[in-house]
Amino acid sequence: MIALRSLRLDPLHAAGGGADGGAGVTIENLDRGLLIGSAVLIVAIVAVRVASRTALPSLLLYLALGVVLGQDVIGIEFDDTELTRTLGYAALVIILAEGGLTTHWRTIRPSIPAAAMLATVGVGVSVVITGAAAHYLLDLPWQVSFLLGAIVSSTDAAAVFSILRLLPLRARLVGVLEAESGFNDAPIVILTVALSTTEAFGAQDLGELLVFLVLELLGGAAIGLVAGFAGAAGLRRIALPSSGLYPIAVLALALLAYAGAATIHASGFLAVYLAALVLGNSRLPHRPATRGFVEGLAWLAQIGLFVLLGLLITPSELADDVLPAVAVGFVLLFVARPAAVFASTIWFRVPWAEQAFLSWAGLRGAVPIVVATIPVVEGVPDNQRLFNIVFVLAVIYTLLQGPTLPLFARRLGVIDEAGPRDLDLEAAPLERLGADVLQVRVPAGASVSLIVRDGKSLVPGGTTRIQRGDELLVVVPSPVRWATEERLRAVSEGGRLAGWVDRNRS
Repeated sequence: MIALRSLRLDPLHAAGGGADGGAGVTIENLDRGLLIGSAVLIVAIVAVRVASRTALPSLLLYLALGVVLGQDVIGIEFDDTELTRTLGYAALVIILAEGGLTTHWRTIRPSIPAAAMLATVGVGVSVVITGAAAHYLLDLPWQVSFLLGAIVSSTDAAAVFSILRLLPLRARLVGVLEAESGFNDAPIVILTVALSTTEAFGAQDLGELLVFLVLELLGGAAIGLVAGFAGAAGLRRIALPSSGLYPIAVLALALLAYAGAATIHASGFLAVYLAALVLGNSRLPHRPATRGFVEGLAWLAQIGLFVLLGLLITPSELADDVLPAVAVGFVLLFVARPAAVFASTIWFRVPWAEQAFLSWAGLRGAVPIVVATIPVVEGVPDNQRLFNIVFVLAVIYTLLQGPTLPLFARRLGVIDEAGPRDLDLEAAPLERLGADVLQVRVPAGASVSLIVRDGKSLVPGGTTRIQRGDELLVVVPSPVRWATEERLRAVSEGGRLAGWVDRNRS
């Protein structure tokens, strides 16, 4: 059996041995670690391609890779839950930073109220319903039941982003799901820590918890916004000597927001997401390079996190927890999540089809599994059973929801094929002009200009006709970008009557 242990970077040991004769970190160990690590990365990268073809969240393949490497198959022993929680937090910080940097404020701005309700009121509804189900179905104590409800009520940013970027959904849906997945990690972590470190909650304790929760969220939001706006203002005024320094500076500012908030016991997860959101929408120099850099780090964080979680699990111990996980997950997916969506979006006149899709799109992913390490570290009763149930639930229901999301989206009619998609290009003329490149797929009945047809470029003339399935490459000045999008949508819906459609919209 191979055992993973914490490694010390000690100069004496690095040279091949010390006075105490310990093996430590040797060149041979380094070589072996790089060999295994690079092989795992290559397999994980290939898995991304497999996942993109099946709409299966790649995290499941990474988890499976970790399980294969674990003690039940290849034989690597790893049971350091505290290290997993620490590295999991670090990975979530990177993932949330990438989510904020790649999210367009214009897309999520109309959805902020609904997303905030989902991340607060919706979480509360989900915790109560799922916790009650866990108490009566699994005969768990109330506090442990609500702890389980809190852990599984968070949607996973990485899983949601990986699916959303494959689906041309309506802008409002994209905004709600992206903002919710960015916001709800913070209250879930706070609630889980509180339930894991306090023996019992009465009415007075619950009131104190809610006040504490609000203060942590407000503190994290304030620090994140200050770090984002101050950092953006500074980067616009400082001419760095190399373009490669800008991505590092942006990431450092996002990490500074997290660390600053966490140091004063505010919500670091909310701080890093908001700081990254501000920085990503501040038109900073070398934005495409920054986005590519952070996306690469986020992929690395996801791969490392999910493989580590797979290593932590012992499959042979999961058999007794499958049925409880299925039962709790059924209530979560078909009762708690729809109730949370309804209670959160009824105030915003969200159509029933969009509510149904929001209910089905609440992917669990790795966040609940990482959060489930908190009660294990804190020694909560039944903590290993709790962890196993969360793991099985996340895997089974992600496997159910992920591949079926495209089908649900089309059946519910929430697909927007004509919606523009960003193509970030590192091109100096575009950067000097302050312009964006948009890609638009033209549905049936449309009539516009500038064409990519059947994989070949076509420069249109005055008599060129647009055909169904054509893609448009549009270079548009940033100040009129959104007006251009509205015009393109009007043309796609109205064809020759686009002028009439456009006037009726206004």
